[in-house]
Amino acid sequence: MPYMAINLGGVALGVGIILLALMKWVLREQRRLGALVPFVLSVLYGMLAALAALGSVSALGGITWLALWAGNVAGYAALVWGIGGEAPDVTRAQQLVLTPGGYVVVFLITLVLIGLLKWGPQQSKTKILMGCLAGILIALSGNVAGIAAVPLGSGANLAGSGFTGMFG
Repeated sequence: MPYMAINLGGVALGVGIILLALMKWVLREQRRLGALVPFVLSVLYGMLAALAALGSVSALGGITWLALWAGNVAGYAALVWGIGGEAPDVTRAQQLVLTPGGYVVVFLITLVLIGLLKWGPQQSKTKILMGCLAGILIALSGNVAGIAAVPLGSGANLAGSGFTGMFG
């Protein structure tokens, strides 16, 4: 699987998804924190999935690559052909590599996400999928959203070291 860069259009689309989710939360969901939780957690998961799997030959790597590619194309089209702007590459120079324990944490969270999509409430499914896409699109950017991915990866590595300490 080839390495994929993120362009400004892809990041703009990711931030746009977050803005629309926040608008819905304020205007339709009466700012109930419980209504926002699935989206926020799935954004964080999307960021972690991009850190863990993007560029790897794996099922999650392929899904993440496809989501990033689609977001890049859609965002590029919106900025360049829709608005008349530009969409330069804004990929952060280096990514955090997860430890084996960090990958275990990503695997376990992936299973929980699949369970939520299969058995969770219908209204949460769109929130979860759009949150994952937004997280993937902003995780590799060189801005604050990209920087936020580093504590996520470090947290997964820390939790994973506890897991491997108990079972490894």
